Amino acid sequence: MDVISADDKRRLEGRLNELIAHRSVITERIADARALGDLKENAEYHAAREQQGLEEAEIRRIEIRLSTAQVVSEDQQAEGVVFIGSTVQLKEVGDDEIETYRLVGESTGDDNDEVIEVTTTSPMGEALMKARVGETVRVRAPRGVKEFEILAIV
Repeated sequence: MDVISADDKRRLEGRLNELIAHRSVITERIADARALGDLKENAEYHAAREQQGLEEAEIRRIEIRLSTAQVVSEDQQAEGVVFIGSTVQLKEVGDDEIETYRLVGESTGDDNDEVIEVTTTSPMGEALMKARVGETVRVRAPRGVKEFEILAIV
């Protein structure tokens, strides 16, 4: 089952609305390119058709995800337990640097130097899911296993 936060749901709905609104633009591009003549060697036509296919596939993916996902609100989360949508402060064992992570269902792609997004399917996300403040979690990283202490949920 796919579990997403209310923010994830709003972001997905916004992206879906953008893609649906963009359908008419793509259709117009295809019509304009078709009017140029020979479709075999018409790069603009093929590019527009390819973009149309990619966007329609993304629309279907988002619609399916929204129809099957369970939205978890903040009031459903247990106090002191990391869950989707939680922002946590971690410290790697043996290091004094404190880093802030946010557990998300799907990466937003936002560049934020203060908060590192981790998805629930990533090694860090799997380790953090349902962990408690004060626990030490083990994360299988490409260069070996790392341990992080959960300092706080912020």
